[in-house]
Amino acid sequence: MPADTTLPRASSVANVFSLPVDLLRCPRSGGALRRESDGLRAAGGQFYPVTDDGIALFAAEATNADARRQQAHYDAIAAVYEENLGYPHTRTYLEYLDRTLFDVIGREPLGTMAEICCGGGAAVKLLDGLYARAVGVDISAKMLHRAVADNADRRAAFVQGDATNLPLADASFDTVVMLGGVHHVGDRVALFAEVARILKPGGRFIFREPVSDLFVWRWLRAVIYRLSPMLDHVTERPLLRAETVPPLAAARLKTVHWSTHGFFGFCLFMNSDVLVFNRLFRFVPGIAEITRAIADLDARLLRLPLLRDAGLLVIGIATKA
Repeated sequence: MPADTTLPRASSVANVFSLPVDLLRCPRSGGALRRESDGLRAAGGQFYPVTDDGIALFAAEATNADARRQQAHYDAIAAVYEENLGYPHTRTYLEYLDRTLFDVIGREPLGTMAEICCGGGAAVKLLDGLYARAVGVDISAKMLHRAVADNADRRAAFVQGDATNLPLADASFDTVVMLGGVHHVGDRVALFAEVARILKPGGRFIFREPVSDLFVWRWLRAVIYRLSPMLDHVTERPLLRAETVPPLAAARLKTVHWSTHGFFGFCLFMNSDVLVFNRLFRFVPGIAEITRAIADLDARLLRLPLLRDAGLLVIGIATKA
């Protein structure tokens, strides 16, 4: 892949020395890293530059086809991705989903946290105050620049890396979080093995992901993912419970919670990248109140026995043995 000339040059010494090297490792050798004036170096000689805004580039050239495709896709859509999450109805519905996440995971301290496929750092922002330190990892440097800008005052560092070969140290994290990242990773056996590797014994893996156990959603998404330029049907695959719980268990991650959320309101208010008319909702008077009412209706519907597993998103928790 040709070099991205829009990336910042090597960082200042201050940015290099702000990186938590005790939580990082060389993704090639698995060894420790030491700080140098403009980056990090492993004992085997591998050097990883650090950008002006403090991002360690462990995957400047992605090493597998899936990662390269994701890198190119999200580097290309980074700006518009944030725009599509900024409409008032989208923000309001996302607030409902965030409240639901807290209902599931509680507000107990999260210790040292890793956010994998972090994009703009949604979990780092949402869970601020609950973790002691956090590291966000994403394959797209352009998404990470946004994460740094949005989380400048938080106890978090951001690094570029491959989710199936994380530049994070063994057994160093109390909590791993993925909010909409698992479904982007093709090799989930490798992903879950990496999550288990970096978690401490008893640590929690928390995820909120698109789920398509209901056949209607599976069919609709099969069409939508091929039509939208914001989505990549080759690398994006919503979760199925039967395809998720067994590989988690094989990685010694025991699923202790699985619940689905989001229904009609999710279709209407969270898909402005696909449904162009969705963007017009921002001009509707009282759209935030309408969105809250529909979110409440969604929650009520999904409490019905026949619809309990029919939501479009799953919130899951798995613990490391």
